[in-house]
Amino acid sequence: MKILAIDPGFERIGIAVIEKTFLKKDILIYSSCFKTSAKIPFPERLRDIGLEIEKIIKKYKPENLAIEKLYFTTNQKTVMGVSEARGVIVYTAAKNGLTVYEYTPPQIKVAVTGYGKASKENVMSMIPKLIDINKEIKSDDELDAVAIGLTCLACEGFKLIHK
Repeated sequence: MKILAIDPGFERIGIAVIEKTFLKKDILIYSSCFKTSAKIPFPERLRDIGLEIEKIIKKYKPENLAIEKLYFTTNQKTVMGVSEARGVIVYTAAKNGLTVYEYTPPQIKVAVTGYGKASKENVMSMIPKLIDINKEIKSDDELDAVAIGLTCLACEGFKLIHK
């Protein structure tokens, strides 16, 4: 079973594909930080996000999408852009037959660390203990996507196994 996990944005999108294993730790089979250019019109950035997500779905064939819910922000311009990018991502996943699961930042923190007010550093330090990562991850966005995928496995694992 594979999960496509996304930390949504419109400038930077954290992406991870996680494979559930039953004999050992789960495996990170792909991760990246996809970036769009501020020099192109916003609709084209949204198109590029959709095309990238579709390419990853076709290559890795995940069954599920785990994505972060928008939580709270004071910057309305940013939240609107991220909402639109999220919409493109969720649409692309649904169009390709993926089941969509959404999680808030406190849910992610609880799933990964056991504490809903954990610091970002606490979350990041737990990730290598929970999943096999065979590459250096340089982007916080990528690590956030991995944490979102781990949350999906923690919250939905039994359901996903018995689909």
